[in-house]
Amino acid sequence: MPRSSLSPISSNLPDGAERRALQLLVVDDDATQRSLITVAAKQAGHEVTVAPSVADAIEKLRATRFDCVTLDLVLEDGDGIDVLREMAAAKFGGAVIVISGMDGKRRSAARSFARSVGIELQSLPKPLDLAALRISLANLGKTAMGLPAIHTWGGVATDAIVERHRA
Repeated sequence: MPRSSLSPISSNLPDGAERRALQLLVVDDDATQRSLITVAAKQAGHEVTVAPSVADAIEKLRATRFDCVTLDLVLEDGDGIDVLREMAAAKFGGAVIVISGMDGKRRSAARSFARSVGIELQSLPKPLDLAALRISLANLGKTAMGLPAIHTWGGVATDAIVERHRA
């Protein structure tokens, strides 16, 4: 059987050093979405806390340090922007992944607001692409360790594939 030329990139890091468990806060009032995000994050080895409302999210953000927050923009008791405001006031140093069914204009407005208060924000639309979420979390874990983010799909580094096609 021929060996594929697209073998996974090996690492010179010690075993276990490639991953860092993120402390993740999942803010979404939809139980199904919370569950999907939670399962995907836990399968990737991250620690997950959930908040189904703006009030619960703010309470948890005041009590615990999180590396990342996944945030729905429309919640029963308010707006995800309210959570971003609280994060800015608390000088939140982590990343935010907005996961919302809102149109691109509203997600873009949230991104602009986040930038204006110094918060790193990514955006994923609903219905949620779990592979995209896993890649985002993996890259955030590497960034938290001070490593460059390398987008991967199925254990193959896509940056290496792009370079092969350019050559």
